[in-house]
Formats: sequence, C-alpha cells, structure tokens
Amino acid sequence: MRTAFFFIVGWLAGLMWVGAAFAAEGPKTLEIGASAPDFTLPGIDGRGHSLKEYADAKVLVIVFTCNHCPTAQAYEERIKKLYADYKDKGVALVAISPNDPLAVRLDELGYTDLGDSFEETKLRAKENGFAFPYLYDGETQATSRAYGVVATPHVFVLDQARKLRYVGRIDDSEVKTVTSHDTRNAIEALLAGNAVAVDKTRVFGCSTKWAEKREDAKRALARWDAEAVELKEIDAGGVKGLVKNEGKKLRLVNVWATSCGPCVIELPELVTMNRMYRGREFEMVTISMDDLGKKDKAVEMLKKLKVSSTNYIFNGENKDKLAEALDAQWQGPVPHTMLVAPGGKVIWRKTGQVDPLELRRAIVGYLGRTY
Repeated sequence: MRTAFFFIVGWLAGLMWVGAAFAAEGPKTLEIGASAPDFTLPGIDGRGHSLKEYADAKVLVIVFTCNHCPTAQAYEERIKKLYADYKDKGVALVAISPNDPLAVRLDELGYTDLGDSFEETKLRAKENGFAFPYLYDGETQATSRAYGVVATPHVFVLDQARKLRYVGRIDDSEVKTVTSHDTRNAIEALLAGNAVAVDKTRVFGCSTKWAEKREDAKRALARWDAEAVELKEIDAGGVKGLVKNEGKKLRLVNVWATSCGPCVIELPELVTMNRMYRGREFEMVTISMDDLGKKDKAVEMLKKLKVSSTNYIFNGENKDKLAEALDAQWQGPVPHTMLVAPGGKVIWRKTGQVDPLELRRAIVGYLGRTY
C-alpha cells in the first residue's frame, strides 16, 4: 500500500496540466512575439547544433520531449510525421531533451525502458528511426530555461524572423480522436503568410525535470533503501503456484544463490527495475537456491543489496524439484530469470546474467508505454 501511495503521488506530481504561466518551480514560458533564444547543443549525431543552422527555414518547430514520459512516447510517431510532412516545405523541426536525468525518480520510469541521459536518448532515437535533429540539454538545461519548457512534449513554432508565433501542445488528444491539430494549424498559417489563429494552448505531459529536483530523487532512494527485507521459505508446491500466477500482475521471478557471482552482480539491476515498475501491474520475486543452513547468509546479501521484493528460499533438499516446478526449459544453472504473465504464460526467460535493457524492454513491452 505504501509503495502504491508513493507511486501515485509521484505521477500526480509529474503529470500535470499547465497554462502559459509557469509555476514558481520553473522559468516563465517564452511569450508570443518574443525572439527565439539562441542555443548551441550536442546532437545525437555527434555534432553541435545552433539556432543559426536553421536560418533558411521559413518555419522552425522546436519540440521539447524526452525518453521516459508516457505522453512523450505517445507522440513520437506524430513528431516523426510532422517532420516528414513538412521537411520539403521549408519547415525545420528540431527536438530537444530538456530533463536532468538525475532529477528523475525511478518510479517516474514506470512506462519506459530508458531514462533521459544523453546515451539513452541516442538509443531511443536510433531504435525509433528519428530522422530529425535531436539535441540534448540535460547537462545545463540553459536552453530549456530560456524557452520556459513546462512539460514534455512542449512545442514552440517560430516564423522566419524567429519570432515565437505558437506555443503549446502538438494536438488536443494523446489517445482519443484528435479534434484540434494545433501545431499543424500554426505551421500551415505561417506557410500561408497568415497569423496563427490560436497561438497558445495548454500542454499536457510530464513536468520538466529541473536539476533542483535531484534532492527529491535522492530522498526517494533513501525511502526505498530503508524498506524491510525478508526471506521466507517455499516448497515445490509454492513454486508451482508462483508460475501459475493467478493474480493480475506480470511476475518477474529470479533464481539466485549467494555463491553465484553473476547472480549477485545483477541483483542491483533487478532492484532498480522493481522500483521502476512495481507501481504498475508488476511484481518481483526472488528464489534463493542456498541451502537452508545458509539462510542467514542469503538474508544478509539481500539486505546489503536492498532487495525488498518478495523473497523466498527453497526448502527442499532436491533442487531438481525446484527446477521441475519452476520451468521445464531450465537446465539448472543460476541465475535464471523469467517473466510470467497472469495465467502462467512465460513471456521471457534467460539463464545467465540478464541484459538489463533487454529485460526492461520485455517488461514495458508487456505493460505498455502509454496510459
């Protein structure tokens, strides 16, 4: 209950509707008619990009977006379509990531496989085939502050004189039928030499993660680190029940042992994933293969690594019984990790140390990236 409470509070804080007047926690959004603040930022292509680079464009569209936000992810294909539809009509589109990755709490990453670091931004752009320039402002956030980015995504449309003519959302609906194509309407008006009829709209999405929020992220880590760690016994029948998974949650099951180096190395990554996704329909279960006589040693390791998930130690002497109960495809080596969907279907398995990104992709692929 406590975990769910913190997750809900976190998302309510991070997901908001805001108007033109930015709250005291961030800078004021650029006013209509203002000149575009200059910038020089690194791009995913390995070179720097500046405002003057797009001087020949009749219209410049700057979209501040990010990797982790469900709303930002929901709009990725629409951003790609905007770029494709207008790139040959004198319109330049540039995306900028505004977030400080160290200011994003783990429970704010529940809808993504990637955080907001520069390297992760490069990965997202590559896997999604972004052809437009994608720049990174997470290190200093100077450009994002100059524009007054409220949330992701947040759009700024500038005319050829680089005066701001539209600021706000891409359109009026993340998931339902779109009735107002606000950014497209602004672009079309400027290309036609007309004034933008609706030049300012509200935006919706995850709040910009300013560096000032790093302390909140640190406090969240301290809370999770302080959670109780327990280790219960389980028999073969109990293991069968875990795999049967009659609940509603995607279940990650990890079999490990204190004597297994790769097991111990990967546990912190699994702890991170548990903190990321457990506010959704997700839970993590560990099963120690240590002998019962070494239970105290297993508990000590779990506490050291802050593994506050549901933890078991197999109490049978015959480890083959554990393997038979858990996974017919498992030949016995540890670590062994499985994702079991409700109803008992194994949707992912790995014997040996996991690739964290591969596992996160499998988790979010099942849970979904958007609301």
